[in-house]
Amino acid sequence: MVVNFKVFKKSSPNGKIALYLGKRDFIDYLSGVEPIDGVILLDQNYVDTGRKVWGQLICSFRYGREEDEVMGLNFQKDLYLISEQLYPQTSKMESNLTRLQERLLQKLGPNAIPFTFNFPHSAPSSVTLQPGPEETGEPCGVSYFVKIYSGETETDVTHKRTTVTLGIRKIQYAPTKQGRQPCTIVRKDFLLSPGELELEVTLDKQLYHHGERIAINVSVRNNSNKVVKKIKALVQQGIDVVIFQNGQFRTVIDAVETQDGCPISPGSNLQKVLYLKPDLENNKHRRGIALDGRLKREEAELASSTLLTSPDVRDSFGIVVSYAVKVKLYLGALGGELSAELPFIFMRPKPTDRIKLATSDAGVHVENVQEENTKEN
Repeated sequence: MVVNFKVFKKSSPNGKIALYLGKRDFIDYLSGVEPIDGVILLDQNYVDTGRKVWGQLICSFRYGREEDEVMGLNFQKDLYLISEQLYPQTSKMESNLTRLQERLLQKLGPNAIPFTFNFPHSAPSSVTLQPGPEETGEPCGVSYFVKIYSGETETDVTHKRTTVTLGIRKIQYAPTKQGRQPCTIVRKDFLLSPGELELEVTLDKQLYHHGERIAINVSVRNNSNKVVKKIKALVQQGIDVVIFQNGQFRTVIDAVETQDGCPISPGSNLQKVLYLKPDLENNKHRRGIALDGRLKREEAELASSTLLTSPDVRDSFGIVVSYAVKVKLYLGALGGELSAELPFIFMRPKPTDRIKLATSDAGVHVENVQEENTKEN
């Protein structure tokens, strides 16, 4: 039994440079991010002529629609997180090679060159904002790609035929342990009226995985002289575009409204469980919803909650995503309403098959990436 590595390969249009990566998703553990360990394979002609080959890790942040870019206005910033000369090699990496790189060097031969890129600690997670049905062009959000190209200097204008760009993602997976069960109690008293209305909301847990249903326990104690006419519960997705001072947005992902058990008269109580399920199915055409960073030909899904080591640690080019449940009691035109809000974490669990075992002599399975050779991969 040997480890069978699945490897993504992409070549430049002229076939002179090929890029090999073992994965396209790199996990942010808050304490650090998985390194990008890859290999490039050069054509013998490049080796013989001594051409220089450069590698870059680029974070692309689009904060406005591409179709609105007129008169030189640009709503995209490209951050060059890493830029290094890969060939001729300026440093030796033999002692720091990963197992994948060792296998690839054995398989590809002497013209293969390993490289390792490390994400900066505060680099934002990959997020895409869903465009409207009629919008065209590149969607807003944060994306990453690895770029390999031939040039005399790292600032040379690159030519498409001698360039390889492969999209990757920086992602977070759900913690393995649940946090404290969310619970809140809010009360409301009324001018010139005795007593108060009390609303208690509890979630069955703090951390939900994609596809799970949320159970919302609602308890109403009406010690006022008002009447509760209906109850509404909803899931909100919060988006904080850090670069903008007023860049906070909220979107309702799912909602339920009920009059079951209502009206709740003065002196009465009500205990009820409401269920909501946040998913993309009912929001496919809603503009501005945050999705997990997308690679071409992959199904989209709602963005995971953004975990931060501290609320103050926010990259200025990041998009912070959060989720909350909100419950409202409606008391009529004169009574107004009473609402309670509970934040929760909504994330994907870490897959168990990132490394598979198989009986294979080669140990490396190469998958060619057939994408247009641009940074929007």
